[in-house]
Amino acid sequence: MLRWNALACLVVLHWLLSTACGGEPHWSTIRGTNFDAHSCETGLVNNWPVDGPPVLWARELGQGFSSFVAWDRSVATQYQTLGGQYLICLDADTGATRWEHRYGWPYDPTGVYPGPRATPVYNEGCIYFSSPSGQIGCCDATNGNLLWSIELEKTFQAKVPGFGYACSPIVIDDSVVLPVGADDAQIVALDKRTGAIQWKGLATKKQGDAAWSRQSTKASYCSVLPIEFRNRKLVVCFLENALICHDLATGEHIWKYTLSSGYDEHSAWPIYKEPFLWLSGPFQRGSELIELTDDNGLSVKMKRQSKLLSNDIFSSVEWDGAIFGFDLQEAQAKTHRTSRGVFRCVDFQTGEELWSVGVGRLRRSAVPGSSQSTDVTTVEPNKTETTSIGHCTVFVVDGKLVLMTDLGELILASANRQNYQELCRAPLLTGQICWTQPALARQRLFVRNQSRAACVYLGLPENLEPVLQATAFRVHEIPQGQYFDLAGAILGVEPEYLFDPPTDDWLRRWYYTSVLMLIVAAVLSKSIGIAALQSVNSKAGAVQTASLLNWLFAFLLGAVGTTILSRWTEDFYFTWPLCLYVVWDIAIDQVPKRSAERTQKKRVYSVSALVLLVIAFVSYFYLCRRLSLVFEWVFLSGFIASVPFQLMKKSIVSDRWSMVALRSVLALAGFTAYYWLSTAFLLLRT
Repeated sequence: MLRWNALACLVVLHWLLSTACGGEPHWSTIRGTNFDAHSCETGLVNNWPVDGPPVLWARELGQGFSSFVAWDRSVATQYQTLGGQYLICLDADTGATRWEHRYGWPYDPTGVYPGPRATPVYNEGCIYFSSPSGQIGCCDATNGNLLWSIELEKTFQAKVPGFGYACSPIVIDDSVVLPVGADDAQIVALDKRTGAIQWKGLATKKQGDAAWSRQSTKASYCSVLPIEFRNRKLVVCFLENALICHDLATGEHIWKYTLSSGYDEHSAWPIYKEPFLWLSGPFQRGSELIELTDDNGLSVKMKRQSKLLSNDIFSSVEWDGAIFGFDLQEAQAKTHRTSRGVFRCVDFQTGEELWSVGVGRLRRSAVPGSSQSTDVTTVEPNKTETTSIGHCTVFVVDGKLVLMTDLGELILASANRQNYQELCRAPLLTGQICWTQPALARQRLFVRNQSRAACVYLGLPENLEPVLQATAFRVHEIPQGQYFDLAGAILGVEPEYLFDPPTDDWLRRWYYTSVLMLIVAAVLSKSIGIAALQSVNSKAGAVQTASLLNWLFAFLLGAVGTTILSRWTEDFYFTWPLCLYVVWDIAIDQVPKRSAERTQKKRVYSVSALVLLVIAFVSYFYLCRRLSLVFEWVFLSGFIASVPFQLMKKSIVSDRWSMVALRSVLALAGFTAYYWLSTAFLLLRT
């Protein structure tokens, strides 16, 4: 009898937990089953050993920003390699691959943000996914077979946002709802079983409303959020310049709330506590609280605004009437270094700060004469701050905050309104910037970055199955790297908006600075050459020495100019194109003019110069990508314009110093042609 009573209690407990988790004790979306970054699990540890929590598995995984979803004993995510983009299902306990589905070619593989953006969604035996190019698909969760797929651009004539489609296909009841941003369909609902269109929603009562511009209807980067108001099921959705609300069943447009004008992007999820919606804006805009009301029909009104808590790619979470999240104090999050800001706790209703951890001080200097907002930013950490969290994701479980920093550190803290209480932390996936939200299921935490995935156990050690206890290992056994702020060491100051092209003022200043460096290099090399003539008594040797030194000085000045001038002026200077031009000039100079000159020695020089050129180009491209210097790549494109001047320079064989000076003038002309043709390519690209 006692056994049956105990069994009945377990069944009731399981039902209660399932109900609290929205009917599924899984982690079915990037924000959990209830779309609020809450987990209903209990029994997590309050701390772990010095060497971190037990690691159940770690494995290589390709590029991508997708998080995991978990159900039963499986997890799924998306990633890419040079072979393509994949939806992959893993065994939750071992990390072994159950199945893979390839759905496209690699996306932006050499860019700043390579790989899939969205997280898949699990629902009733199916996995729903979206690709950066706007493919929406549904696979069987047991074997990965594709059940249906559509292309947003073909189906709705929608244009994918500039950074790629990043919205997960949210499943609500029998519908898959997602932002589209098309002229006649800002938001759509698809049948979750077939992919057939159920409804298309417009953000206006009347199509063609002149007050609602085409620009405002573009989709943004955040998935839709299901809400209920007065027992009516609704969905809210970010567009580029507004938040819109539609009826879930019919697609009827309910209201729109204007957020901005011009270019804008929204990646952070809203937080809903009926009847209030908390919104966080990008670009240091802060946050605001809006209230849903049924006065004169369903509508919305602004309740308060605050400069605190600007979310970019990492969303905040609400708990106990407070919001916990990272307040980004830069315009955009950075992939090449940790992003600066403060982790805050603010009151949901009033916006009052309750506490904050981690302090940075921003310094900006505007570009003079620029019509664009192209401020530059550096940050000096407050040395008196003893506890630092850094840019991080956050979710709530068992009265605790689980944070994963962009430096790959896992932190467990108390979800406390009064003060920040850190329980423990461990370096989990260090050495790379990590932008992926962890997922929690069955007390297992699934994490990943751009090259690796891992699973750690956060439950009580005695509750872990014996077979897994035997195979578990420690965090330090995961291959990890040491993070180094390369951008801080090399750039000093960087563009605040990385995807804004350089202004005309910047381009002119960079050019004039590089020309001055060429002149300085020529003067120094000629002075040393004249001095060398007195010691070696060989004019040809002195001229050759001056030529070699000219290349060397120009290259060194170009290499260090970016760092030194940026730090000195507290503005962004970019002189590396001068280095590229010097190496290119050397390669052209070493090409034999006639077949008679093609001696073994000349061939060695020519091949060596070519190898040096390839190394310089590859190194430049790698550094620009590593430092998120997006538009500076174009300086690999304009060399053809310099060739006529370099050939004229090469034809001068006289050792007279006047001819040496003429060679310097031609080198300057060649650099000018190369530089401005490169910037012309930049203008064409933008």
